[in-house]
Amino acid sequence: MSVSQRRHRGLVAATVTATLALLLSGCGVSIPSDPDGTLETVRGGELRVGVSPDPPLVEDAEDRPSGSVVDLVDDFASSLDADTDWTVATEETLVRMMEEGDLDLIAGGITSDTPWLDRAGVTRGYTGIDGADGHEIVMLVPLGENAFLSALERFLDEEAGT
Repeated sequence: MSVSQRRHRGLVAATVTATLALLLSGCGVSIPSDPDGTLETVRGGELRVGVSPDPPLVEDAEDRPSGSVVDLVDDFASSLDADTDWTVATEETLVRMMEEGDLDLIAGGITSDTPWLDRAGVTRGYTGIDGADGHEIVMLVPLGENAFLSALERFLDEEAGT
């Protein structure tokens, strides 16, 4: 391929990219976005969270879970003016519930080598969570809910560091 042909292809690619960006901005589409609207549904509403006991990160109590991850998620919910609704179950049950649309977030002692990568969106790993003992703790969100994932990661970056 000649130099002029490569330049032409590069120019065409740049033009297509710019045109798509303009079209998307004109349509009111924001990036990142949530196809199912998780962030907007949670904001001012309810954050449905699943946890599995993993002391000291998550401890199961009679009325509601406790622990450092629970406190962190409660603070995230407060930042969205949302109430937290807790479900305690096994990770497998929680992932199935999230796939069925019954949970917005799964939190606990889940590490960055989680087996759920193909079934959930995963945050960056955070070692600054009390009780993490140097492990990179991640949280799971519904696949494709990128605005929600971005909001959660911005919050975790400030509160737990990386």
